[in-house]
Amino acid sequence: MPDLEVAILGAGPYGLAVASHLRNAGVEAHVFGRPMSFWQENMPVGMLLRSNWSATNISDRRGELSLEEYQADSGASFTTPVPLDDFVQYGLWVQRKAVPDVDTRFVKRIEQNGDGFHVALEDGQSMTAGRVVVAAGIKSFAWIPEVLRELSPSLVSHASAHRDLGTFAGKRVLVVGGGQSALESAALMHESGVDVEVLVRAEQVVWLRGGTIHKKLRRVNAVPLFYGPTDVGPLGMSRLLSEVGLCRHIPKALMDPMARRAIRPAGSKWLVDRLADVPITTGRSVVSAEEADGRVRVELDDGTERVADHVLCGTGYRIDLTRHEFLPAELVQKVDRANGYPRLGKGLESSVPGLHFVGAPAAFSWGPVMRFVSGTWFTGQELTKAVGSRRRAAGSKTPAQKAA
Repeated sequence: MPDLEVAILGAGPYGLAVASHLRNAGVEAHVFGRPMSFWQENMPVGMLLRSNWSATNISDRRGELSLEEYQADSGASFTTPVPLDDFVQYGLWVQRKAVPDVDTRFVKRIEQNGDGFHVALEDGQSMTAGRVVVAAGIKSFAWIPEVLRELSPSLVSHASAHRDLGTFAGKRVLVVGGGQSALESAALMHESGVDVEVLVRAEQVVWLRGGTIHKKLRRVNAVPLFYGPTDVGPLGMSRLLSEVGLCRHIPKALMDPMARRAIRPAGSKWLVDRLADVPITTGRSVVSAEEADGRVRVELDDGTERVADHVLCGTGYRIDLTRHEFLPAELVQKVDRANGYPRLGKGLESSVPGLHFVGAPAAFSWGPVMRFVSGTWFTGQELTKAVGSRRRAAGSKTPAQKAA
């Protein structure tokens, strides 16, 4: 018998949600990792979450782990947009409620071991697990454009590399990207005394919500008819994408364009005023970059140049399982993949029996909602249902049955 029935790698929203659902179903789930570490260490001070109230709930938008329950229990008071620090405290509250015994050690390596897995920990100890759920988040997948990748981290970095953007005060920074991360980083730096310019490849910046149609729907309380509670996707499409179980069965020729539309780079409407004095250059991309006297010089595709102390890339994340250092190459090669994503079946299980992937890596198979906190609702239920059915088929006993 393995030491652990289910090992969950990661203690962020997805890891905590999966553990909560599994434990409520009587499945022994052991969580490794520091709770909410990515949100605490890789998101900038002063950040506000883009998602609406409903979509910011972990595990379920109702019930004992909801935002409403957290506020009632803790006395915290906040509304949307939810401040990062409040979301982190909410996540830590979820952890205390659902997984009070989280194992804060990180997993160094996992390998197949007979019908299960060998889990090697950072302190040299190891365990065996019948199943492994990879809920390691997106930190490993931070993407910097190739043209900028070879320069020193002191000159070029990803937005997720900075907790305090105020350290750039008094310097000139070019922000590359037209999504929420790039635009909000630019706003935070501008407010901290940084000389900022934003470079956007698209012809214009897309601003979310606040449009005429959305305002009219809100006046007649009709928003839920056209927008899903998961808060992913535009009018109408949002309702379809919120049915995550259905998305898996939509042909890729239809699903892929919808997914691209749903997650295209865009910024929250409440950033517009904060960026009023920040130059935003659209329709331009970086074609070359070099160090110049301790600074970085970039050339744009129109032949113009910019010189800055630093280039900050708000260029998102690209899923590639080979970038998870705890996954050995021989195990990754056994996982059926598409463009870096694992192909996942029922229970978000990969082609390697007992190996599950949740969060953003599940987006190829289950739709774009998997990239967001609201994807934890479906994930917890789906994975638990699949594990439970196989448990019953194998004749496994719950902890209560074992004790009896």
